[in-house]
This record gives sequence, C-alpha cells and structure tokens, in this order.
Amino acid sequence: MQDKEVLTAQERAIKCAAFALDKKALDVKILEIKRISSIADYLVLASGRSDRQVQAIAESVKVEMKPFDRPIDMEGVEEGRWVVIDYGDIIVHIFQEEVRRIYNLDELWGRAPQLEIPKEFLWEHKEK
Repeated sequence: MQDKEVLTAQERAIKCAAFALDKKALDVKILEIKRISSIADYLVLASGRSDRQVQAIAESVKVEMKPFDRPIDMEGVEEGRWVVIDYGDIIVHIFQEEVRRIYNLDELWGRAPQLEIPKEFLWEHKEK
C-alpha cells in the first residue's frame, strides 16, 4: 500500500486552490481562519460560471487531492450551485458566481488573513 505524501494544512489548501484554478475557477481565495474559528484552519473559496463548471472544479479538487488527503464529506455536487468539500482542517467552497454573492462568505470571513496563491497557478491575469 502506498503512503500518502504528508503535507501541511497550508500546503494542501494551496493545492486545493491550484486544482480549482486548473479548471478555470474564478476569484479563488485561501483564508486562514484557525485563529478566529475552530471549524477549520483554512477556507478555500472559488467560483464557477455554471453548474457544470462548479461540478468540474469540485471533481478536479477531489480527484487531484487523493494522493494527499481524502474528504470527510462532500455536499452539493448534484446541483452544482454550491459544493462544499470538507477535509477537516480545510473546507473548500465552490460556488456559482451569483450564489457566492448571496452568501458572501468573503465578507463574513473578511477579517481572516488571505494566503497568497503562487503565481504559477493563477490564470486570470496571465499574459497571452
């Protein structure tokens, strides 16, 4: 049996963001909430433009994270409006854009420090 590669929660949160960005997720953020909440250490927030894109982003995160971690739970995939993937110390939220605006977790967790996502994973502002 193959051992999982051991990464810190921060490294795994960055990987979740990178796998979301690989499917062209929009407005991806990693919030460090461990000092302000006991629910997790990090929240990864991402948006998709349609139910299919949200589902594809969620599937990408789940599949690509297998060598590093397995989700405790995953909700909302069938509807594709708001998918939550719970890794215990990391919670990934993938929204359709209008659903993200309605629930506004960005503002709710606004005092949480935001981790910088390494530039090699970003696609939105890359030169063509």
